[in-house]
Amino acid sequence: MQGLMQTKALLISTLLEHAATHHADVEIVSHVDMSTCVRSTWGTVSSRAQRLANALQGLGVAPGARVATLAWNTHRHLELYYAVSGMGAVLHTVNPRLFPEQIAYILNHAADEVVCFDLGFAPLVAQVASQLTSAKAFIALCPRDRMPALDLPAPLICYEDLIDGGAERFDWPALDENTASSLCYTSGTTGNPKGVLYSHRSTVLHCWTACATDGLGLSAQDSVLLAVPMFHVNAWGIPYAAAMCGAKLVLPGPDLGGERLFQLMRDERCTFSLGVPTVWLGFFQYAEKLDPEARAALRLERVVVGGSAAPRAIIEKFEHLFGAYVIQAWGMTETSPLATIGNLLPRHEGIALDQRFGVQARQGRAIFGVEIAVFDSEGRRLPAGDRTPGELKVRGPWVVSAYYGQQPGTELDAEGWFATGDVALIDADGYVQITDRSKDVIKSGGEWISSIDIENLAVGHPKVKEAAVIGAYHSKWQERPLLIVVPNEGVQVTGEEILAFLQDRIARWWMPDEVVFVDELPHTATGKLLKTRLREQFRTHRLPTDTAAG
Repeated sequence: MQGLMQTKALLISTLLEHAATHHADVEIVSHVDMSTCVRSTWGTVSSRAQRLANALQGLGVAPGARVATLAWNTHRHLELYYAVSGMGAVLHTVNPRLFPEQIAYILNHAADEVVCFDLGFAPLVAQVASQLTSAKAFIALCPRDRMPALDLPAPLICYEDLIDGGAERFDWPALDENTASSLCYTSGTTGNPKGVLYSHRSTVLHCWTACATDGLGLSAQDSVLLAVPMFHVNAWGIPYAAAMCGAKLVLPGPDLGGERLFQLMRDERCTFSLGVPTVWLGFFQYAEKLDPEARAALRLERVVVGGSAAPRAIIEKFEHLFGAYVIQAWGMTETSPLATIGNLLPRHEGIALDQRFGVQARQGRAIFGVEIAVFDSEGRRLPAGDRTPGELKVRGPWVVSAYYGQQPGTELDAEGWFATGDVALIDADGYVQITDRSKDVIKSGGEWISSIDIENLAVGHPKVKEAAVIGAYHSKWQERPLLIVVPNEGVQVTGEEILAFLQDRIARWWMPDEVVFVDELPHTATGKLLKTRLREQFRTHRLPTDTAAG
């Protein structure tokens, strides 16, 4: 027997319709550049997205066609989010920080028919345009008086002309909820980037997690500074979830400097923000120079840190400087990305702040809809509470089953698990602790050493701006930790100081064999440490402890 309830497809267009109906006057604040701020509303986004959908349809964009964006966080990018997916096409957000060769590769691999770009990326578009095999049109995200002069192999169209020329009303089609909605490519640290193709259903289900109290707790009470780029896994789903709950969105555009972020938080009375650790490091460099009265002007309550493990120092600074609670979340492009979220349990109420920081420093617990488990080298599932790190696997309705171009289920094992490539353990309360990427873990004398744990502790030193740990060759132990440090500007620090700082914080056999100092560390296009480059740079490095090395 089946239930007698109505069935309605879970579609991205319904999120926008809801926002336009119930939160039409809620602001969307868009900083196109340092001098241009556009204030609109959810109602305006809805009306302009309908005009845009009509215009794109007029250009020949058909259901299933891929529309690429090379754009920052702005109102125009937000309108594209809804117009493209809502009309049944596929929004392909391209990371402009990738190498031009990678960008050309993924635009061709996705067979993008339209390429939309912010003016700052016009030189990049001009560089790759001749290599593109599917592009039928290019759209500059600007008004007519700012159109760039580019020699392109397909028509160059003004975005605002499209909006002005589009019919006012667009009837969003009643799509199957499993229809593809958006496409994101992995950062491709090894090999070519791979595409993850989301559906309307997976996206809407993911939204409920962001809005749930034990998720990110996003609500109509929030003013959200979106410091995570909209080309990073659809900005962690927030452009969709904000429409679901009617939150105010503050879109910072291209400038993610510490001073700029602080000003936007203050002026727009932001209560909630999201970003990767490197963004917050710059934010603190500015904020820590301010007097307490200036810092007290922020109304910040919650900050989501993701993309890579949040150093405990970031968690502590948000608490001590602003009284803001850091929610650490773990996920990846393949998990839409939210898979675990670091909220507290009832038994944590009233615990000492130092203990609470320890809980927050983990990657959180699985959220409803996502199953997580750790498996040993023999493929056996380890019970929660087992302190043995193993391979982290996930499954759920917003977890990838195959990469774009593969057959469904290609990336899953016989039980439907997707292997994340992370090494982790799960404690008795269900909190995940990522100890390393499988390719980054240091194998020393048959034991595993977590590079992430050492890095996060090293960043806690007041003179350290950023740190990376890699395994360096050792003739006796196979590998030993090499700590690579970027000091804070204008300070003097020695390796001995840093090792002394770590001495009582990690196991003795985890202690790095050497500390080396560099001016900067290499990062991927998504802000993660690029350890492949570091391993190549220090491939022939000889550790001072390896007296047997030739």
